[in-house]
Amino acid sequence: MGLKVTISDDRLRQAAGEGMDAFVGAFVAAVKKAMGGELKQETLGELNADQATLLVWDVLHEEVMEGGFVQLIHNGYGPFVFKNPFAKAVNKLWGMRKLSKLVYDAHTLYVKYHEAIEHDCTDEEFMALFEKYPEFDDLDDEFVEHEEEYTEQIARYIDEHIERFAKIED
Repeated sequence: MGLKVTISDDRLRQAAGEGMDAFVGAFVAAVKKAMGGELKQETLGELNADQATLLVWDVLHEEVMEGGFVQLIHNGYGPFVFKNPFAKAVNKLWGMRKLSKLVYDAHTLYVKYHEAIEHDCTDEEFMALFEKYPEFDDLDDEFVEHEEEYTEQIARYIDEHIERFAKIED
């Protein structure tokens, strides 16, 4: 059956006028609202593949833009990003080979280091993780460098497949 995700036509037009980030964000917000505002395994299972992929993108985007892959892994999102078929979906379904490759490269480092990065630590110890695992730096830089391109590709994919993300209501 799946969750009923809706977005008003007015909100969609407003978001489209504000740019790609707002357009993608409007769909993320609509999916999250349908889920009750938080990511839970039981509601995640009610999403279709495109909606779930969009939510993984949102977490990936927020975490990496704020603190890189080390922060994403430390904050416990590693399994959500790397143990889901996200990289495969953005490559095969969304045509985003560059992002897919980046996530696969980060997954390799995740497997190697996640146990050490995920442990509870002080702010000082957390900041030291960035020095301890410099292999993530190039991946962080690549993500930031191409973030606008990724967002534009996602906005275009959503626009071309709106019905997979939400029902538009008047």
